[in-house]
Amino acid sequence: MMAMVHRNLTEGKWLEQEEVERKEPGAHEVLVRVKACGVCRTDLHIVEGDLPAVVPGIIPGHEIVGTVEKTGSRVRSVSVGQTVGMMWLHGTCGTCEYCIRGRENLCAEKEFTGYSVNGGYAEYATGREGYVLKLPEGADPEKTAPLLCSGIIGYRALKLAMPPPGGRLGIFGFGGSAHITTQVASMMGIDVCVVSRSEEHLKLARRLGAAETWISGQDTPKEIGRKFDSAIVFAPAGDVARLALECIRPGGCVAVPAVHLDHVPEMDYRDHLFNERRLFSVEANTRADAIEFIDMAFRLGVRSEVVVENVAHANSVLRKLKNGKINGAAVLKIT
Repeated sequence: MMAMVHRNLTEGKWLEQEEVERKEPGAHEVLVRVKACGVCRTDLHIVEGDLPAVVPGIIPGHEIVGTVEKTGSRVRSVSVGQTVGMMWLHGTCGTCEYCIRGRENLCAEKEFTGYSVNGGYAEYATGREGYVLKLPEGADPEKTAPLLCSGIIGYRALKLAMPPPGGRLGIFGFGGSAHITTQVASMMGIDVCVVSRSEEHLKLARRLGAAETWISGQDTPKEIGRKFDSAIVFAPAGDVARLALECIRPGGCVAVPAVHLDHVPEMDYRDHLFNERRLFSVEANTRADAIEFIDMAFRLGVRSEVVVENVAHANSVLRKLKNGKINGAAVLKIT
């Protein structure tokens, strides 16, 4: 099969297009013919080496939409021809204290699609039966793909940082995940306030339901004040997490759904954490999060604003993502 394989750390040349052997599904696995794969910022962290390499020559991609081509001998819940999605969480042990308590995203033995196992920048991908999501027939592969990580992780962050009824939610950074989360929170009756460095991104935020927007700058904390009941930081920058803490009210919380964050600057206890303000990370997601969100997204009509490119241009798309040139989400067309 054709695949984009991670071969080096040189910017813009991270991936090479190669013919590789297709993995056949094991007894509890399914083989998916990939139609589209979203480009997530985590993919960029992987190819740039921000995350330590687990598998040399990995095929990235974990926002996968495709059709089931073949099933393993013991697969019962998924059938050949079904439209399915594959997400970041590829599998867990199922027996540890976190798995049995419904917190499988914290399992020490979890595997990730496109990081510890090959992902969707390829014609085929293999997934574990219990971690493959059934999608509505007729779902648009390119518009659905970003929902499978950007949407799910944003939804988990929103649940954990949920403001009170009628409250204000600050969103810092506006990309693939934030543009979906803005829609969901607005549909819940939350006033969404977006802070970004890009006026083009803020235009999209307003179109998708943001009540207020700000260009991020040196005076941002003074302009906003303690206006937000809670906040989600999508920008992978420690200084933005500190900025968000300066903009939330007493008792508020800041959620950071990032697999990688650069250096967090020194904080002042009174300015950033006093008054029972909280800062916490959001790691991956559970299958329950994924099922809840996908069902809700289709019922409510949550949509992805996508820029679509052929998978052969994956390096160029990743570079655009790095430089903030993607407004909404990027998706690779595979077949």
